[in-house]
Amino acid sequence: MKKQLILALSWIVFLSPIARADEGMWLPQLLQQLNAPEMRLKGLQIPVEEIYSANKNSLKDAVVLFGGGCTGEIISGQGLLLTNHHCGFGQIQEHSSLEHNYLRDGFWAKELTDEIPCPGLTATFIIRMDDVSSEFTGLDALDENARNERIKAISTALEKKASEGNRYEAKVRQFYAGNTFILIVTETFRDVRLVGAPPSSIGKFGGDTDNWMWPRHTGDFSLFRVYASADNAPAAYSPSNRPFKPRHFFPISLAGVQPEDFTLVYGFPGRTQQYVSSFQLKTTLEVNNPNRIAVRTRRLEIMDKGMRSSEKVHIQYAAKQSSVSNAWKKWKGESKGLNGAKAVQRKRVQEVEFQGWVLKDTARQRRYGSLITDYAELYTRNTPYLHANDFYAEAVMGVEVLSFASALRQLMDAYASTPGDTAILGKEWRSARAMASDHFKDYHRPLDLEMTAALLSIFDQSVPDSLKPAEFLSLRARHNADFSALANQLFASTFLVDSAKTLKCLNASPKTAIGKLHNDPAYQLASALMGFHKARIAPAMNAFNARLARLNRIYMAGQLEMQPEKKFYPDANGTLRVAYGQVRGYDAADAVRYGYQTTLDGVMEKYKAGDEEFDLPARLIDLHRSRDFGRYAVNGTIPVSFIATNHTTGGNSGSPVLNAKGQLIGTNYDRVWEGTMSDLLFNPEICRNITLDIRYTLFIIDKFAGARRLVDEMDILP
Repeated sequence: MKKQLILALSWIVFLSPIARADEGMWLPQLLQQLNAPEMRLKGLQIPVEEIYSANKNSLKDAVVLFGGGCTGEIISGQGLLLTNHHCGFGQIQEHSSLEHNYLRDGFWAKELTDEIPCPGLTATFIIRMDDVSSEFTGLDALDENARNERIKAISTALEKKASEGNRYEAKVRQFYAGNTFILIVTETFRDVRLVGAPPSSIGKFGGDTDNWMWPRHTGDFSLFRVYASADNAPAAYSPSNRPFKPRHFFPISLAGVQPEDFTLVYGFPGRTQQYVSSFQLKTTLEVNNPNRIAVRTRRLEIMDKGMRSSEKVHIQYAAKQSSVSNAWKKWKGESKGLNGAKAVQRKRVQEVEFQGWVLKDTARQRRYGSLITDYAELYTRNTPYLHANDFYAEAVMGVEVLSFASALRQLMDAYASTPGDTAILGKEWRSARAMASDHFKDYHRPLDLEMTAALLSIFDQSVPDSLKPAEFLSLRARHNADFSALANQLFASTFLVDSAKTLKCLNASPKTAIGKLHNDPAYQLASALMGFHKARIAPAMNAFNARLARLNRIYMAGQLEMQPEKKFYPDANGTLRVAYGQVRGYDAADAVRYGYQTTLDGVMEKYKAGDEEFDLPARLIDLHRSRDFGRYAVNGTIPVSFIATNHTTGGNSGSPVLNAKGQLIGTNYDRVWEGTMSDLLFNPEICRNITLDIRYTLFIIDKFAGARRLVDEMDILP
């Protein structure tokens, strides 16, 4: 009885408005309307209008979408951009070689002319965000296909009007599960150059062991610079381009943080699903996460073994391994948190309350009456396809030779649809050759051979024969289900694991090359598997997702109608958001209390000479031993990271973390493992974001790297 009472009280706290106050990824243009009083109560000292303005310079003008999935911030009047080491990792790896191993040794440009161009990397600024929902009326009566076509037509017209006669781009995005529409106008710069990065022994200190964990001691940062034309406009790379002059850049505070200090995270969170049904959470916990975790566990074992075989393989697979591992560990923490919070049961309680509200009104019954049973029927009917889809995505496409061969199918599609169009074929051929060169730069045949045997075996054991192509079943039978033998035979007979042979094929005439591809066994296997997926799995998934989108939109509308007094924030969808909270530790488990900050002393306590994850550069050890910390010292050490109650997710990596005065105090780079469930359910007691303290960043740049020129261009406040 006592245990039940404690549990009940904990849920009351969990559900109370006060306890949940730090939850939310808020639209910045609505802060004055929805959040200003609460933000001031928590300690905000600047006017809310300074956070976002469409008409004058504001904090938003120093926040950028970095590449396609991270956030960065401008920290000088010369376009210097700060983000995470793991956000810049792909670029650092791309420029690394055995002769210049920037992953191992770090990189610091001594002058502007030493900064390295990064083809394809972009930095996107938000110009304004306009609510255009009034343009999208009368959609509810349409079926899903007609609705989508109508949305596309209206969006195209709005986007064209917003971008005509200027250097901006525009995109209409949907919010609240498609109940609200916002036009987002952006400016994208395409000349972004690598400026500096610490060695991975600092930037990735702790490796997979510490990833998603607290306490954390990782110097997770890298520096880039945005370049522009002579008139400060976006331009393709040119040696004549100049450092971009931003509308705003963040001043940097060395004052640090104390418990309960106000913090604000500004960035581009990727995806959350806070308002979904219990059926989706149940499927995540019982189907998707277990499937994906199982496959990636095996992938990581094989990658780790291969990467230990040589420095070259380590460089080739560093970014791949990091990508696979990051989601793998996140899913494990997410499942742990959701199960611990009894998330499915909680959602079911909400659904019972919702149905009770629906039954009180005839109009509600017409609109929402069958909603919960529709969810149940949808998931029951489609779970076999959801299960199989996971293994096609994670196991089949986890085999590099098959994913590469599958990508080459675009050539075949182009040839089949336009056999006489030399312009289209030429474009596809150039693209294929470039893709092949990139692929083989970071490809190790023995590793992929072992991966092929392991993942095809997992695929075979996990997916019913009714959802596999006949060609796969025949190949399995010829090898008596011995997937090691199958993989050896495949690699002995395909030319798609050989760089020279593949490029020779792609440099031949389209007709000759396509003939060779058609006859290649790896291409045939990939075509059979992904062709079956396209014919059988994808249509079921598309129908499922379309139906689910409609149900989610109706359910979201119902929740908004049921609780008109509640302030709802829209789920994250890669658009600009503000999260705010306070510096605070947390109780991770019984008798396990974590403080809010880590220091360089803790880095040294974790140090293990020669260990891949916990080794350290001699220079850093010497600085610690001599206590040569400069102006960044606090109580005889250097602060490294701190945690706060801000609601963040993937995409917030690299986000500026600001104090009450709008000054930069750190860079967001992770969440605590116990709170990774926050994409689906936010628990204010344990959900914490992890921030790299700006004083550690500056200490590494200044004292460790000796890159004083970079520090000198920043506006650093005491």
